[in-house]
Amino acid sequence: MSAKGNGTTRAHFVLLGFSEQGHVQVVLFVAFLVIYVITLLGNVGLLVLIRLAAQLHTPMYFFLSSLSFLDLCYSSCVTPRLLRDLLDEDKVISHAACLTQFYFYVAFATTECYLLAAMAYDRYVAVCRPLLYSLSMSPGICALLVASSCLAGATNAALHTGLALRLSFCGPKVIDHFYCEGPPLFALSCTDPAPNELAMFLTAGFSLAATVLAILLSYAFILAAVLGTRSATGKRKALSTCTSHLAAVALFYGSLVSMYCRRSSRSSRERDKVASVFYTMVVPMLNPFIYSLRNQEVKAGLWRLMGTKHSAAN
Repeated sequence: MSAKGNGTTRAHFVLLGFSEQGHVQVVLFVAFLVIYVITLLGNVGLLVLIRLAAQLHTPMYFFLSSLSFLDLCYSSCVTPRLLRDLLDEDKVISHAACLTQFYFYVAFATTECYLLAAMAYDRYVAVCRPLLYSLSMSPGICALLVASSCLAGATNAALHTGLALRLSFCGPKVIDHFYCEGPPLFALSCTDPAPNELAMFLTAGFSLAATVLAILLSYAFILAAVLGTRSATGKRKALSTCTSHLAAVALFYGSLVSMYCRRSSRSSRERDKVASVFYTMVVPMLNPFIYSLRNQEVKAGLWRLMGTKHSAAN
């Protein structure tokens, strides 16, 4: 089914996904469902804990709660549709739904890049400028950093979605992916997708370069400050506040770079899907555990909250 408007064929697409074998799809459904449930429980649990535990009402945990909410949105714009497609032979997605998913995916991915950079800046101020921390990371500034990250994501997504509207699709409309992602969608176009590919390369490259540079500079200053600290306890405390964030950064950027810093090819599509699974589903699942398992403040807040509830119940 298709209709023409503004010279562009409005089509329905078929998401090819992973495998057409029924038993493989069942295994994948169970695996992705478990990942999604853990993602929901982990991120919602962390959001609730930060909201209820008064000692976690600090800039660091404001950013962490923003990251948890973003991960919920990020995973939810892809995973439910994938789960549905794994159980349904009809993997058709409309042109409007495809571009909507594309918009939110780009928006959330871009926002997370800038939010991770803002979190690195927060750690830099905490370690290197502790006396100015309350002033430099006031509630207004924290809110501005999060809002700016969201604005960058929304603007980038609007640019790419607008460019995608110029594409027409007149051949086979099978997207060799499990969601509407840029390169596989561009590959189907009978309009020259070079402007779309160039825009994605430039904006993705700029966002990755700018945020990675900000993160590296922040941690270079942090490392210099830690090495200049004589107290072993001070060094451990400073490093403990940074290792979780560095682990989250390495996971997210490592999978994202593997997708966007090389040209897509037929032989690389399966690897692209694996990378996409990692940064759209696995990373959002792991983030709440990365930030809580080695974080004594989160553990203390959880035990204190559980102790308060236990005392109230008695």
